[in-house]
Amino acid sequence: MTLRIGNFSGFYGDRFDAPREMLTGGEVDVLTGDYLAELTMLILARDRLKDPSAGYARTFLRQLEETLGLAHERGVRIVTNAGGLNPAGLADAVRALAARLGVPVRVAHVEGDDLTARYPGALAAHAYLGGFGIAACLREGADIVVTGRVTDAALVTGPAAAHFGWTPADHDRLAGAVVAGHVLECGAQATGGNYAFFGEGGVSLRPGFPLAELHEDGSSVITKHPGTGGFVDVGTVTAQLLYETGGARYAGPDVTARLDTVRLSQDGPDRVRVEGVRGEAPPPTLKVGLNRLGGFRNEVVFVLTGLDIEAKADLVKEQMGEALAKSPPAGVRWELARTDRPDAGTEETASALLRLVVRDPSQEAVGRVLSGAAIELALASYPGFHVLAPPGKGSPYGVFEDVYVPQGDVDHVAVLHDGRRVTVDAPHDTAVLDDVPPPALPEPLPPGPARRAPLGLVAGARSGDKGGNANVGVWVRSDDAWRWLAHALTVERFRELIPEARELPVTRHVLPRLRALNFLVEGILGEGVAAQARFDPQAKALGEWLRSRHLDIPEALL
Repeated sequence: MTLRIGNFSGFYGDRFDAPREMLTGGEVDVLTGDYLAELTMLILARDRLKDPSAGYARTFLRQLEETLGLAHERGVRIVTNAGGLNPAGLADAVRALAARLGVPVRVAHVEGDDLTARYPGALAAHAYLGGFGIAACLREGADIVVTGRVTDAALVTGPAAAHFGWTPADHDRLAGAVVAGHVLECGAQATGGNYAFFGEGGVSLRPGFPLAELHEDGSSVITKHPGTGGFVDVGTVTAQLLYETGGARYAGPDVTARLDTVRLSQDGPDRVRVEGVRGEAPPPTLKVGLNRLGGFRNEVVFVLTGLDIEAKADLVKEQMGEALAKSPPAGVRWELARTDRPDAGTEETASALLRLVVRDPSQEAVGRVLSGAAIELALASYPGFHVLAPPGKGSPYGVFEDVYVPQGDVDHVAVLHDGRRVTVDAPHDTAVLDDVPPPALPEPLPPGPARRAPLGLVAGARSGDKGGNANVGVWVRSDDAWRWLAHALTVERFRELIPEARELPVTRHVLPRLRALNFLVEGILGEGVAAQARFDPQAKALGEWLRSRHLDIPEALL
């Protein structure tokens, strides 16, 4: 007995036509849409400040208007976290849409994640719930289930638990579904999107969305509809498995999945079998994501062209420093990007960018003060002075942090299509997370000739953000490459290659079954993506930077 679960959204803003593509491209039993991220919750919270009836992903309603009848005809159920901060509001809106379209569907929702009232000063505080509220809605006949903040994988564990009759004690089965859900959650990232070796499967301008064929024992096959773009192989699945994860234990509210037990194998064209996943009792606490306003920020980017780039940068820094000293913002950050080239053939390639970012609790301190100081230099600074755009009045920025509460302190409730409310009990069996003992490393490669070359010639990488931290997963595709990587890419070598990490805590996790290393870099993103503390605020390209760095690689691997 197989349950086919497809994904049609990896974030708020993903491809609009994806629901129709998934409904018409092949067989599917359940479609999931993931709309939420840390930054999205802040955006929805600001929407709700303006309109208390807002707080959900309105795009989902427009997508549903075009596909609700088709989903009903084909008996496809839809599960989505598009409810954001207002799942009840979205559920009501879906009912109104269905009534207007004349499509008889049963709509349920899950609530209890909103803990904002417990945290004064927070714009939004939401617990990451598991999948058993979703399962309760589906078992009672819901065609569409809307949630607020659940874990991304819960969109898959919920339907799987409902379909196969799993209980909270089925740790291995749930863990297998968590792994499948984690692969699906980011949409086309599992089908060749954002993939380190993207050219090998044939460049696709429009990768299809992924599909998991789940089995009762928790194993699955990751695939996609026939004829859609992109590709699915062990590499694309490995990349997504490493995305925004940490060590061997991948904890969630339903189960802790052991990523060090995952076995991947190619099962045919565009088919990867996932099996062997072991699960453990979930932790006794739930993660709560807190979003609050951190203050106001503003920025200006000075263009430095031609000769004496460093001297020009020093001059404008000193001039701006004097001007800002009269009313100094709480935070001042300069970054010089040497995008210039010598003897350049175009003015743009002869130019470097000097970025100034200021932050302060007061909008006034980052508004007129900055814009006045920058614009007044227009005729009184370095030769060729100009900026990309004049600074504005300053805009608010958000700060994300996570806290933890006991699972039993959260009222997880399934609100059924007929209005009945079903309480979802917290798991009775829990286990405090401990580090897994480091696995044995493979035998190193024998000595031989080496050549200085980019790491990316032999290794793939994918990186992402978790609050102020970043993770970088690095993997290779042969046993010999693994024998080299496991010994060559140490924490010390990682810090050498990524200078921003030299003064930060870095933890290396070893996953031999995936031939992978996962590095957690604490604090590199400051106060999270909304604070925009660095050039790449979500660390999306941190892995590609690492792959571009040079080190001595055995010639046998090149």
